[in-house]
Amino acid sequence: MADIETEQLDQELVRRVQKGDTAAFDLLVRKYQHRIAALIGRYVSDWSECQDIAQETFIRAYRAIGSFRGDAQFYTWLHRIAVNTAKNHLIAHNRRPPGDDIDVADAEQFDSGIRLRDSDTPERELMRQQMEQTVMRAVEALPEELRVAITLREVDGLSYEDIAQRMGCPIGTVRSRIFRAREAIDEELKPLMDTDTPAKRATR
Repeated sequence: MADIETEQLDQELVRRVQKGDTAAFDLLVRKYQHRIAALIGRYVSDWSECQDIAQETFIRAYRAIGSFRGDAQFYTWLHRIAVNTAKNHLIAHNRRPPGDDIDVADAEQFDSGIRLRDSDTPERELMRQQMEQTVMRAVEALPEELRVAITLREVDGLSYEDIAQRMGCPIGTVRSRIFRAREAIDEELKPLMDTDTPAKRATR
């Protein structure tokens, strides 16, 4: 069920990007950047190179997203772009790419191992995933002006002044929108933080 909900959310974000909502693409980048970097790390060992290739992957995905029709899952489509980008990078630098491509299932298993090691326990990882999905849904449910403001601040890291200029409104309005967005997100997160779940108990 969680996989279906994740894919539905991805499809909705893709539709928004195709209609010109760049903030929706920022959310997709934030959601998948670590997984894509882990995948590229199977081809390229240097971390700075991985970051460059990951950035190029998302640039290519953004340019090609108009042709994405949802025949495959978004991450499967993004996975192919990342693999091709990594192999092209190696060829361009006169290095030999691996003979066998890393399929999605293998990449998912590898990435899951990294995330479990980082978070120590499956329970904590489950809680992290639940919180991430809740935040994504909460952001998507925001009115457009709030969604854009919080994305520019939290995802792009822009200053209040830059956001005000980008959105064509006073800084005070930007602060108000971000405050309201954070309030709405916090409200959605409350049930997860207040409920004494096994995952929460495991982190004590």
